Amino acid sequence: MTLSDGVKAAALLFAAAIAQVSVFSQLQVLGAVPDVLLVSLVGIALLRGSVAGAVGGFFAGLIVDTASLGTMGLTSLVLTVAGYWIGRYGETTGRDRAHAPFLSIAVVTVLYQLGLLVMHFVLGESAPGGAVVRSLVPAILLNLVLTAPLYALVRRLLRPPEREELTAEVQLLG
Repeated sequence: MTLSDGVKAAALLFAAAIAQVSVFSQLQVLGAVPDVLLVSLVGIALLRGSVAGAVGGFFAGLIVDTASLGTMGLTSLVLTVAGYWIGRYGETTGRDRAHAPFLSIAVVTVLYQLGLLVMHFVLGESAPGGAVVRSLVPAILLNLVLTAPLYALVRRLLRPPEREELTAEVQLLG
């Protein structure tokens, strides 16, 4: 990832984190909150890989934890893991497929919600497990609605890396 791509990704994640905390956290549709930050992170991780996804997830989560005065590091940990695994999916199989962002959002929304629930449980904090399960399907649908425009924005800002064509000729041995 070049320096200019890193700056663009950082600016996008910063804006998404601030928008998530200040605007979207107050917006509830069918009991779920749309997650602009998670969708933006998935776009960056799919296009730039696991390291960019993990680093972006950590710092974006740190911004959210600081701005919302939540348990420091909780969102960072879950977003770091989410960014890393979606980045791995993008590196191995999913980057060129049209359904990759939508599949990634559906899977990572479930894992993100359950990861936060488990972390609250591990820390001994109260966590509304029933509310998380009830709001899971609306959260997936809201994030899927956000996927097309946000992934298009991320793809426009961070052009996909060019595939290097094989230049070496195959030689048979024996």
